[in-house]
Amino acid sequence: MPPTWMSVAALVPVGLVCLPLVYIALRTVQTGLAGAAAELFRARTFELLSNTVTLALGVMILASLIGLGVAWCVERSDLPGRRWWRVAAGLPLAVPAFVSSYAWSSIDVVFQNLGGAIFILALSSYPLVYLPVAAALRSTDPGLEDVCRSLGHGPWHAFTHALMPQLLPALGGGALLVLTHMFAEFGALALLRVQTFTTAIFESYELQFDSASAAMQSIVLMLLCIPAAWAEMRLRAGRQVARVGRGATRQARPVALGRATWPVLAVFGLLGCVSLGVPLATLGYWLAHGHSTGRGYDQILPAIEGTLTLAGSGALLTSVLAIPLVLLAARHRGRLAQFAERLPYIVHGLPGVVVALALVFLSIRLVPALYQGASVLLIAYAILFLPLAQSSLRASIELVPPQIEAIARSLGRRPFHVFLTVILPNITPGIGAALALMMLEIVRELTATLMLAPTGTVTLATEVWTYTADAEYGAAAPFAALLVVVSILPVWVFTRRMLHHGHQ
Repeated sequence: MPPTWMSVAALVPVGLVCLPLVYIALRTVQTGLAGAAAELFRARTFELLSNTVTLALGVMILASLIGLGVAWCVERSDLPGRRWWRVAAGLPLAVPAFVSSYAWSSIDVVFQNLGGAIFILALSSYPLVYLPVAAALRSTDPGLEDVCRSLGHGPWHAFTHALMPQLLPALGGGALLVLTHMFAEFGALALLRVQTFTTAIFESYELQFDSASAAMQSIVLMLLCIPAAWAEMRLRAGRQVARVGRGATRQARPVALGRATWPVLAVFGLLGCVSLGVPLATLGYWLAHGHSTGRGYDQILPAIEGTLTLAGSGALLTSVLAIPLVLLAARHRGRLAQFAERLPYIVHGLPGVVVALALVFLSIRLVPALYQGASVLLIAYAILFLPLAQSSLRASIELVPPQIEAIARSLGRRPFHVFLTVILPNITPGIGAALALMMLEIVRELTATLMLAPTGTVTLATEVWTYTADAEYGAAAPFAALLVVVSILPVWVFTRRMLHHGHQ
C-alpha cells in the first residue's frame, strides 16, 4: 500500500487534469441532448473536422518522412559533416511554430492556406520525429540487417524487414507526438488563416463568451485527441530496442552514398534554409526594415519579466505536482497508481484553448475570486505540461533503489520524512531537467496565456501574437527574436543529450 501522503498528493494533479473533462460534461448536460446534437451535426462542424484531420495527418506524414530520411542519412550513411548535421537537424525546434508561421506569412499571402500550413508546420515539427528515430538508429544492433543480407535479400528488403521493425516504436511515438501537437496548435494556424477546431473554439470564446459551440467543438476535438495521446503513451511505455548480442552495440558500417552525395547535401542545405534560414532571415529583415519597427519597445522588459515569472512559477508547480504521481507509479503497481499515471497522458492531447475554457467556466462559477488571477493560469500550465514533467522525473526516480527507502523505514523514519531525506536529494537532477523543459514549453505557450493571464500581464508570446494579428510584423520581430534566443540553448542541449542517450 502506498503511504497516505503519496496517495493524497497524487490525487491533487489527477483532480486538476479531470477539470476539462468535468467542464465538457457539464456544458453538454446544460445544452441538452437536442442542442448538443444540433451543434455537433452542423455543416460547420464537419468542415472543421475535415480541416483538422487533413492538417494533422498531412503534417504528421510529411514530418515523419522528413524525420526518417534525415535520421537515416545522418546515422547510417557516409554523409559529409555528419557530426554537425546530427545536431543542426534538431535546431528548427528552437523556432516556435507560430514564430515560423509569422515569418512565412509576412513574406506572402500565398502561404496562408491549408497547403501552406502543412508545409510550414511539417518543417517546424519534423525534429520531433528525427530525434527519437536518430537515437534509435544509434542504439540498434545492425546484426539483424546483416542476417537479412546474408540470406540474399537486397538493401531495401533489409531496411523494410530488419531495420524498420526496430524503428517503429520511435517513429510511431514521434509521429503521434506531431499529431497531438497539430490537434492543439492555435497561433500558427490563426496567422496562416486556417480554420480548425482549436481556432474555432478560440473565436467562439472571444465572440460569445463561454458559448455552447465552443463546448461542443471541444468534445469532438477531445474525441480526436484521446486515442492519439493514448497510443503515444503506450508506445512510449513499450519503447525498447532489440539487440542480437550482449554488451556494447556494434556500430553499423556507413552506407556509401556515391553519386548521390552531392544531391543529398543539396537537399540537406535546402531543408536547413526553409526550416531555419527563412524564419531567421525574415526576423532579421523585419528588425531592420519593418515600418512598425520601434513600436512596442517599451513592452520588451515587461514581456521578459512576465515570461520568466510565469515560466518559473508554472515549471515549479508542475514539477511539484508530478513528483508524487511518478513515485506512486514507480513504487506501487495498483489500479490507483496506473490511473494516476496514465490520465495526464490521455488528456495531454487537449489544446490549451480547451483547458483555458474549462478553467474560465469553473472558476467563475465555483471560485470567482480566482478568476483573472495568476493561479488559474498556473493550473492551466500544470494540466497541459504534467506528462512532460513525469517523463523527465521518471528516469531519476527509477534509479533510486527501493532498498534504500526500506532501510530508512526500518530505522523508524516516517514515509514523508524518508521522501525528504532519502528520495528528494537523489532525484535532484531529474527535477532540474523537468524544470528546464517546463520553462521552455511555458515560454512558448500562447492560447492559455492569452485567455487566462491577469489583466496587464504580457509575455513574449502574447506580444508576438498581438502585433502579428494587426500585421505589424516589424513591431513583432523583437519579441519573436527573443523567443528564438531563449529557446536555442535548451534545444541544443536537449538534442545533444537525446542523441548521446541513444548512443549508450
